[in-house]
Amino acid sequence: MSSPLLQLPGAVPAPDESPDVGVPWHFGDPFAEQRSATRSAVLVDRSHRQVIAVPGQDRLSWLHLVLSQHVSELADGRGTEALVLDSHGRVDCHLMVAHHDGVVYLDTDRGAQATSALPTIGVDGRQALPEYLEAMRFWSEVEPRDATGEFAVLTLIGPDAAGVLARFADVPSKPYDVVGLPGGGFARQVPFRALYTADLVVPRGSLVDWWTKLTDAGVRPSGTLAFEALRVEALRPRVGLDTDERAIPHELGWIHVAAHVAKGCYRGQETVAKVHNVGKPPRRMVLLHLDGSVDVLPETGDPVRHGERAVGRVGSVVQHHELGPVALALLKRSAPVDAELTAGDPEQDRSVAAAVDPDSVPPDTGEPPGRVAARGLRH
Repeated sequence: MSSPLLQLPGAVPAPDESPDVGVPWHFGDPFAEQRSATRSAVLVDRSHRQVIAVPGQDRLSWLHLVLSQHVSELADGRGTEALVLDSHGRVDCHLMVAHHDGVVYLDTDRGAQATSALPTIGVDGRQALPEYLEAMRFWSEVEPRDATGEFAVLTLIGPDAAGVLARFADVPSKPYDVVGLPGGGFARQVPFRALYTADLVVPRGSLVDWWTKLTDAGVRPSGTLAFEALRVEALRPRVGLDTDERAIPHELGWIHVAAHVAKGCYRGQETVAKVHNVGKPPRRMVLLHLDGSVDVLPETGDPVRHGERAVGRVGSVVQHHELGPVALALLKRSAPVDAELTAGDPEQDRSVAAAVDPDSVPPDTGEPPGRVAARGLRH
């Protein structure tokens, strides 16, 4: 569904090939929108995100079995992040989670799919996320439903964001805090590096009202083009852009954030625990600085090369207001992070010089704990 905010003056729709089609891409100056997010506050229409409601007395124990995160004791008024994995531990979809007023709300990218537990479903064994959750109900007392028609997501970002929101509602003060909004819905604080960020999940009928009162209070309207640049800078991956069919949580920085390593009994848990305890992920996500002197940039899915050897995959590619052209990429662990690389498809004349941002390289966590324990037993 298209957002009614596309009718606002200055709103430029996202192109048809964009995953953000249906909401404003920018409002005339995406670089200025990025700068405002770092200096004051901006509001982004993300009402194309899918919202799923999970009521029922078994909601927490059931989701604990379905999702990668530990949620059996998730308090009302708290949120987290979670994944749906396939049986091999590969990422199907990423979810933001909020427990509010006796219901767990999940929001994710529109069209999120999960690998079916029944291989006969769907041509490629995949099904829409609400259908997957319904198929996994079994005897549990839960009633998951697609609530996208009921709720819409707005995202408020910037150092002034909390102060403006406080004029109209209670403000979530800690990451993943969830507080109710007047008239329904809730606000959830999201870790976004140094920028205060809150998702406002509002009744869809109140979307325009919330947008109007926040922008009238001085928050700058912003599009998803600016949001994506800030997301990439914050090293927050997006499924379908920064993942491929082999991506596992460890490669993307989602261990502990969205995947629990100690709890059992969820699909893909064996891979999560094994890689964490006795191995290391084959790839790691980094930020690439791209040569900005050329007109053509690499595209999502293009290779990253060291000399003639392919050592990675390009994910999200954005123009940042300070960093210039940058991209997230999955690189092999063996790929040098201090060497000159190239990113893009040379056959399509879009191969450019690239360099890894050293601050984006995940720290070496040392020998896996399982190996340390095994060595202790041997001695």
